[in-house]
Amino acid sequence: MAQRTDVFDLAALGLTPGEGRRLDLVVGLDPLDFGGETYAPEALVPARLEVSKMTGGGYALRLAFAVVLSGPCQRCLEAATPRVEVDAREVDQPGGGDELSSPYVQGGDLEVRAWARDALALALPSQILCREDCAGLCPICGADLNAAGPDHGHESTPDPRWSKLDELRFE
Repeated sequence: MAQRTDVFDLAALGLTPGEGRRLDLVVGLDPLDFGGETYAPEALVPARLEVSKMTGGGYALRLAFAVVLSGPCQRCLEAATPRVEVDAREVDQPGGGDELSSPYVQGGDLEVRAWARDALALALPSQILCREDCAGLCPICGADLNAAGPDHGHESTPDPRWSKLDELRFE
């Protein structure tokens, strides 16, 4: 396994304009807080970093990795372990303004760990579920609807505004 890389020295690659390299790295990720819950990724994640030196100076960067998160399902609270695919791109062009300046490139160093964390947060689904068709919890009794099955139900309570009608007797 490759060595863990939190910060990568881009200048050490010695790239000339128009030249690029593909590197396999291992990135450390911290737990994420999402929707009031904490989700723990694998401690070390294999990642692919592609670096290209641009003709005007600067770099075009791509980071790709897949990670399995572990935490509670946001519908039924059972354990969820979704796999999240991340494919992020950054451009750092000196003198190109804010749009062409990557916050992850400081001098000649690329902050891989910070970029991977932010890219993972952006790649998360809107809800983390134990399975795609999770039915969640019963809003009345709190039973897990995945285990309760289709027969689970509750007798509806009558509307109190209609209670006087129960007193009517037709003879």
